[in-house]
Amino acid sequence: MRVGLAGAGRIGAAHAETLRGLADEVVIADADAGRAQEVAAKLGAGAANGVDELFSSGLDAMVVTTPTAAHADLVIRAVKVGLPVFVEKPLAADLDGTIQTLTALRGSDVPVQIGFQRRFDPGHVAARDAVRSGRLGWVHTVRSLTLDRVPPPDAYIPTSGGLFRDCSVHDFDAVRFVTGRSITEVTATGANHGPGAFARSGDVDTGSAMLALDDGTIAVVSATRYNAAGYDVRLEVLGSRDGVVAGLDDRTPLHPAGDGYTPSGPAHGGFLERFAEAYAAELRAFVDMVARGTASPCPPEESLEAFYVAEACEISRRERRTVAIEEVRR
Repeated sequence: MRVGLAGAGRIGAAHAETLRGLADEVVIADADAGRAQEVAAKLGAGAANGVDELFSSGLDAMVVTTPTAAHADLVIRAVKVGLPVFVEKPLAADLDGTIQTLTALRGSDVPVQIGFQRRFDPGHVAARDAVRSGRLGWVHTVRSLTLDRVPPPDAYIPTSGGLFRDCSVHDFDAVRFVTGRSITEVTATGANHGPGAFARSGDVDTGSAMLALDDGTIAVVSATRYNAAGYDVRLEVLGSRDGVVAGLDDRTPLHPAGDGYTPSGPAHGGFLERFAEAYAAELRAFVDMVARGTASPCPPEESLEAFYVAEACEISRRERRTVAIEEVRR
């Protein structure tokens, strides 16, 4: 199998390394041709001088890890020429772009997989299995959090889409994935305590959202850009008979206020480290999907559903009110 990879940045380079062990050949392209050649040389992979050359290099599948603005066009282009495609979230930069992209893909049987890696994280999968088995009893509360160790560069913030669309969208998808339920309404808030870059962009550096699920379950999602103790992603599912948590181990940057358990390992520095196993698993699933001709394990419609929740949260935060998902659904 010959797989093309568009985008040789941080996550692209990590995916290229994984793909090198899964595919017969990997060909890498980037807007910076020198960077593509550098990553390819390190891995013994091929390099193309731009995406046009990449598309004409006899590919069997495409992986898109470019900046967000290029995602939609590359996905549509790949599907039109019959290439199964994996694309990092989001499918497009905003809600309108996501809907337009899905409209362009409608009617095609070429599979598209969205990179919501938490669906492949062992802890999140185990939590989902616990819910499905019924051993937790009826689920009454879900808590999901994403705490970044350091904020993104200031230049990234104005184009990020905001905390809920850029960061918490992973939590929204994880809540839907683990519970198997739909989110019906949200109430969100946010604050700024760090330097002013977020406030200047109309964004927040810390936020929380309370989500109502369609079976009456309550979910709470929290996020911050400032958690210097370490990168921390956890999800708790609390039921009438038992509870489970994904992401709690000896590297969780959390300490008891008094005597008690203390983490023994170093905290995760960032998402590539925390989700290394999940990133590898989702690419294995993609390559297997291409080889077997099976359905996508995370189709693009899932990206739209998570984006609806993020959009509703942003409206709720700005307007200080509860927002039903049907209000933003199109």
